[in-house]
Amino acid sequence: MRICRVAVGDELHYGVIEQEAVALLSSHPFGPFEPEGRVLPLSEVRLVAPVLPSKIVAVGKNYLAHVREMGGEAPPADPMIFLKPSTAVVGPGEPILLPWQSEQVEHEAELAVVIGRLCRDVPEDRVAEVVLGYTCANDVTARDLQRTDGQWGRAKGFDSFCPLGPWIETDLDVDTAAIECRVNGEVRQSGSTGDMVRDVVELVSWISSVMTLLPGDVILTGTPSGVSPVVAGDEVSVTIAGIGTLTNPVVDRG
Repeated sequence: MRICRVAVGDELHYGVIEQEAVALLSSHPFGPFEPEGRVLPLSEVRLVAPVLPSKIVAVGKNYLAHVREMGGEAPPADPMIFLKPSTAVVGPGEPILLPWQSEQVEHEAELAVVIGRLCRDVPEDRVAEVVLGYTCANDVTARDLQRTDGQWGRAKGFDSFCPLGPWIETDLDVDTAAIECRVNGEVRQSGSTGDMVRDVVELVSWISSVMTLLPGDVILTGTPSGVSPVVAGDEVSVTIAGIGTLTNPVVDRG
């Protein structure tokens, strides 16, 4: 099932995609689905970010090849996590805004996990019960600020630095999903969730032992190797097999 969030005129609705149409819901998807009654062609609505999380928990250094391209030798003993603000979220087609404070902004294609229910201390064999589904993400990073600040809050937290979309896929083989990032059609990143140091089940369980997760919270699971700079005028696309493609233009923030 594909769950989306769409703008219909001035109204925002959750919906379920059925072929080339959207069946609108009268409420959120974190409980029993309540159809609103309208079914609209996809061409008549605008896809927006599929969820607005209370927090985004991102995992660093979860692909060995990316660890090495960043100058490391091995992944950390425990998952390395950091937070991105909810204000970093943008949806499909919305611009990635380049801040004046940085001269090196880079893309990071990632699988995002969307939490479906309030949870804490989730055992690994029950992780499936708390996950609503999965979407594409771009953990946009001001790499120069990441190096100079000594921590990642500013480098990862600018407005527009967390594109999500185009929708939430509830049925996905997260053990073998191919991940690709293209900039202006050129492949920059190409990997698979099978290359993760720690898989989705381990990450959700471990993070829930640290903090309570709320419905709609998002976990970013790390990026494959191949990260590279983007500049104004570029178009960045993140594609995950079984989900779809998230595309965003890059513009100067001004």
